[in-house]
Amino acid sequence: MHPDLLRNYLVRHRLGRRDVFKLAGAAGAVGLVGTANATARADGGPDDTPFDYADPANLADWAPSRYGADDQRGAFNEVTPVKTAAALGLLRRHREVTTYNLGELMWNGFPAFRTDPRRTYEQRLTIWGYPPPPGFAEQGGILVALEPLGANRVSVHEERFEAEVSPRHPEPLAATYQIGSQLDNLNHIGAADLFYNGLRGPDIARGHGTVRLGAEHMGPLVTRGVLLDVLGVKLARDRVEDLAEPAGNGRPLLRENYRITVEDIRDALAFGGVDRIEPGDVVLFRTGWNQLLARRDAADIARWEGARGLPGIYLREARWLARFRPAIVGSDTWALEVLGNPVNDDGTAFPVHQELLMRHGIRIGESYVVDRLAADRVHEFVFIVTPQYAEGATAGNTPPAALGHPRR
Repeated sequence: MHPDLLRNYLVRHRLGRRDVFKLAGAAGAVGLVGTANATARADGGPDDTPFDYADPANLADWAPSRYGADDQRGAFNEVTPVKTAAALGLLRRHREVTTYNLGELMWNGFPAFRTDPRRTYEQRLTIWGYPPPPGFAEQGGILVALEPLGANRVSVHEERFEAEVSPRHPEPLAATYQIGSQLDNLNHIGAADLFYNGLRGPDIARGHGTVRLGAEHMGPLVTRGVLLDVLGVKLARDRVEDLAEPAGNGRPLLRENYRITVEDIRDALAFGGVDRIEPGDVVLFRTGWNQLLARRDAADIARWEGARGLPGIYLREARWLARFRPAIVGSDTWALEVLGNPVNDDGTAFPVHQELLMRHGIRIGESYVVDRLAADRVHEFVFIVTPQYAEGATAGNTPPAALGHPRR
């Protein structure tokens, strides 16, 4: 790591004696709240053993949900009116409150996990009411009509999204909520035909989406947020071995396939002065990975896509966090969970998604931008999101926000 990166971080955060003690200590910073039915190690803590959710014989181990056999909201049930009021109580009168945008800026060609048909974002502008500028059509723009509307000569701009035809799917297909800053819903990930609360794909899938577990059951969410600045801890401790080559803009990030451990989580809680995680919280990890999108550079984007892996949590950490019953666990990566050998070389695909979404009803936030929170040392905040109110949708990609008191 370049020494200036550490120096600038320490200056920005003004670490004092109390902060240093927090970094040095902190093993037992958090008390467990609630329990989770998960595989365990000999010492009683959760382990990494993959669970076979696809086997109906195991259904009784994880369904029905703790929230009832008919539940469609999962851990969002933990965000009660009392919880929301307590979260708003984090804000103090007569103190500066900053509103933080936690969403990625969307731009044409925004990268995403590769599927067929592709997840694409190609926005086009339509013009109605005046001659477009030179080159407008070549740039993908669409002229609807030259003549304005009505006697008052109204002109109109609107968006459209480019559709794509793939060899396997001849129907033109365009937008998806599964791109950019997104909140994975409980109908997104299953195991074979089984999904959250034991619901079966053939029973709930329809042409437009699903008739159970859709985004219409999420609703707006206002609750307490907790930032786990794992990257900040590594920089403050000068843990060069845990860092990757900087992004193209020179900013630091955790290395590819770095596994965020339970011990890292405890250290990050202590680093932020957070004494506990509570039911209904939103827990967000900072890895720095979003900096790979800053320049829209092909080499950086290839790294962001995970050509050599992604930093994140694995099953032990997911099970440990699930004991607290957070509403959302999220990250500034597109997967939350660690990807790449040798961490998850057991042949599984996205087992953390199954663990959180299927077993615990905990939704997953991806590509959330938390750098400004970290820079202002806002480790506890009010988290706000209003997911798309879209029937049967598997995600929402409206950008969330945070309200907090900066500590500059």
